[in-house]
Amino acid sequence: MPSIAVIDIGKTNLKVALVDPGTLRETEVRKRPNAVLSGPPYPHYDIDGHWSFIRSALRDLARSHDIQAISITTHGATAALVDAAGNLVLPILDYEFAIPDDIRADYATLRPAFTETGSPFLPLGLNIGTQLYWQFRKFPKAAAAHYILTYPQFWAMRLTGVAASEATSLGCHTDLWNPIAGAPSSLAKSEGWADLFPPLRKAADILGPLKPDLAADMGLPDDTPVLCGIHDSNASLYPHLSARDGAFSVVSTGTWVVSMAVGSKPVTLDPARDTLINVDAHGQPVPSARFMGGREFELTKDDALADPTTEDRAQVLTKGLFLLPSVVTGCGPYPDHSARWVGASDIAGQRVVALSYYLALMTAQCLDMIGADGPTLVEGPFAANEDYLSMLASATGRGAMAVEGSSTGTSTGAAMLALSPGTSAPIQMRSAQPDPSLARYADHWRAELAKD
Repeated sequence: MPSIAVIDIGKTNLKVALVDPGTLRETEVRKRPNAVLSGPPYPHYDIDGHWSFIRSALRDLARSHDIQAISITTHGATAALVDAAGNLVLPILDYEFAIPDDIRADYATLRPAFTETGSPFLPLGLNIGTQLYWQFRKFPKAAAAHYILTYPQFWAMRLTGVAASEATSLGCHTDLWNPIAGAPSSLAKSEGWADLFPPLRKAADILGPLKPDLAADMGLPDDTPVLCGIHDSNASLYPHLSARDGAFSVVSTGTWVVSMAVGSKPVTLDPARDTLINVDAHGQPVPSARFMGGREFELTKDDALADPTTEDRAQVLTKGLFLLPSVVTGCGPYPDHSARWVGASDIAGQRVVALSYYLALMTAQCLDMIGADGPTLVEGPFAANEDYLSMLASATGRGAMAVEGSSTGTSTGAAMLALSPGTSAPIQMRSAQPDPSLARYADHWRAELAKD
């Protein structure tokens, strides 16, 4: 059966998925944790382990499927320093590493204004510019870099030998890209980093066929095309850009919950609250906001996740059981708030309902901050959470639609890059409508939050 192979690297898991080009549904998935190695010389991704897994998965899948193309999508805030052949000169830094305070202080005086890049100054290594500033000053090996590659393009070069830059990853709160000009930022130019950017290509461009040795190893045809690749949140957005007219928003859920507003109302973005400008696959700026919702869910849920009952939901509303932000501090719309519960319950089903409502209310706040209008489309794991959808519909007053058919929402968009331009995805959705009792709960949640 014809298939498109998607290498999908999220912050929590890495997977290789096969997507049916007719239905754009995943038909096979291989998965492994996205391990972080502690060092030396700093926490970094297990690239050797990932590479072994990717090759093994493609080899296994190729035995029984006709793989017609390979596409790549990854999390953002990640860059590789490589030599001319694509070999790493330093390990790829984990963006959750705490860059030293003195480096951050110096870097803060140099980074471009939010008005230029649409990129807020984020904690840890969440701005690639912060990472590069530290690496080039701390590690002499960085001077051997011939290219700076964003993460999808690192893997594309490893598969094809062709180096490329791409705007969705360069435009993901890196400090390195001016989304209005569609060009490297003043910082990237002044630091000399822009000179290490390979030629700019589109996410859907075919960089080349697989290297012959890899094609032979994986049992794939020598002419198997490999696409340039795309940032994961933009992969979730991509299927809807050609399928919809007018205003809409997409909420891509995973480790990060990223809200993106197309055709948004005019607003002033607040960089202190984790709003930013992403760049879509066509190079257009997209107002966005985010928080670490998937991570918050994992940190807060009970060890044995309960299936809530109708009575659990009723009790949450009756008791006024609220979770207030933020479970993960330092990011999101309330970066300086520490999570607290209002009300108490030792019943797991009630706590998971309140947690789902919290995540929906945080998402609603993100959508409000970026001027979202029109329907809200939810991709990824939270699309299967009915309590999340119901509260999001009620808190925004616009309803919410769950996009069905993908466990992450990113694989469909990445696979679509391999199809003819203008191809529309056969997207199946289910709707949630506003509920007055949930809207009242949302009002009470906001009132409690205002007390902090």
